[in-house]
Amino acid sequence: MKKNMKNIKEIFRTAGTKHGAYSVGLTVLVIAVVIVFNLIVGQIPEAYRNIDVSSTKIYEISDTTTELLDSLDKEVEMTVLAVKDETDERITTFLSKYEALSNKIRVEWIDPVLHPSALTDYNTSENTIVISCPDTDKTTTVSFGDILVMDEYSYYYYGSTSYTEFDGEGQITSAVNYVTNDVGKTIYQTTGHGESSLSSTVTDLMDKNSYTLSEINMLMSDSIPDDCDLLLMYAPAADLSDNEVGMLTDYLSGGGKVMVLFGDTNAVDLPNLAAVLKTYGMELADGYIADPARCYQNNPYYIFPEMSVSGDMASGIESEMALLTNTHGMNLTDPERDTISTVSFLTTSDQAYAVTEESQEQGTYTLGAVATEEITVGGDSDSESSDTDEVDSGDDSTDDSSDGSAESGGSETVESRLTVITAGSLVDQTITDTFPQLENTQLFMNAVSANFEGVQNLSIEAKSLSVEYNTVQHAGLFSLLMIFGIPAVILIGGFAVWFRRRKA
Repeated sequence: MKKNMKNIKEIFRTAGTKHGAYSVGLTVLVIAVVIVFNLIVGQIPEAYRNIDVSSTKIYEISDTTTELLDSLDKEVEMTVLAVKDETDERITTFLSKYEALSNKIRVEWIDPVLHPSALTDYNTSENTIVISCPDTDKTTTVSFGDILVMDEYSYYYYGSTSYTEFDGEGQITSAVNYVTNDVGKTIYQTTGHGESSLSSTVTDLMDKNSYTLSEINMLMSDSIPDDCDLLLMYAPAADLSDNEVGMLTDYLSGGGKVMVLFGDTNAVDLPNLAAVLKTYGMELADGYIADPARCYQNNPYYIFPEMSVSGDMASGIESEMALLTNTHGMNLTDPERDTISTVSFLTTSDQAYAVTEESQEQGTYTLGAVATEEITVGGDSDSESSDTDEVDSGDDSTDDSSDGSAESGGSETVESRLTVITAGSLVDQTITDTFPQLENTQLFMNAVSANFEGVQNLSIEAKSLSVEYNTVQHAGLFSLLMIFGIPAVILIGGFAVWFRRRKA
């Protein structure tokens, strides 16, 4: 027995046993450290422990949202009516990150399976986020289907469920802005002149900004509606009538806001509309604009205009890259009134041409411009009529009283604004969907929002979930290096090592 115990002790004293014990101890220590580390990480809020490694950065929050949340002075409650464990991880992760951006945001999950009455209480369906603000008593909803946009083609034709876009930031930020601010604006789009329809991309962005889009046929109306915050003419194919010109002029003279985007129709075919623009210092040039110095893939009619934007117009503009096709041009002239100020924000290079069938005129052309005018409305007509009465009566006391009434007659100074973009292709869906990295829609929505005082463009586009491949086009020598050069270096290096060891 003593001999066996001695043999066992000797076994544990061998170098192999000592190394084995050391390895086991080290393994146990590493496992313990990993367990403790995971426990610590598990206590970190979800918003900080999830790293966005997606190619399109679906969890990345833009400066637009950050600025809105930084200025938030009202409590916002987000009630998620869904089973959290069964919700798509992209939605749960985004909501946790969004909540962490402001102490005014509070997210609460309610399981509709355990609490079915919640759906009735909130008058909505399962998998819906109810966003509300107690201070304004305004409420809106965002469904999961609005955040994760499903590929309907794949679903209906192949029966498979896949998603094409993630619109978490756009939908949630729009809802927060709606419930905390009074930002509703009404935009009337003209009809009756062969105008084009706005794409679904643009109308969705307008919805996110709480803009109501209506239609108006000015031939069937005697005036622009009082609730019109912006009159939009998008690619008219026919000219305005004389009555419509008068209506448009009266609207601008009263402090109205008008935005015109030209389509394929040339200036010579729209003389009445061109005359209105010339009053504000914008003279349309004949033909289409070609700019060989700032074009896309050597096509001079596909133009990247030079941007000169500031203030609200510059919000979210980083690359200053927008693509225009079938572009007309303007030359800025002196407005008919000294009170009108006209500035350009889109121009060509000095190597551009206005091309017609008969000629090509070189020069720098304006592709987008804004004309503003300070106008005093209210009390003017009353003051004029009072002055006339005073002259007729010759009563000094009446003169004194009329001066006082004119001062308190409710007159105010407003700004009329005319925005003209010579290419409706700025918001053509073919361009905006093919080149989402460009800032066409951002520039357009900024131009719209600039018409409204105190309103910020919060229209954030959805982020694509399509697979992006790492490809190198026209790689040339780079491809040869990757395919043949690197493998050859490795093989030669390996052979050299093998040869030295063999000689040794």
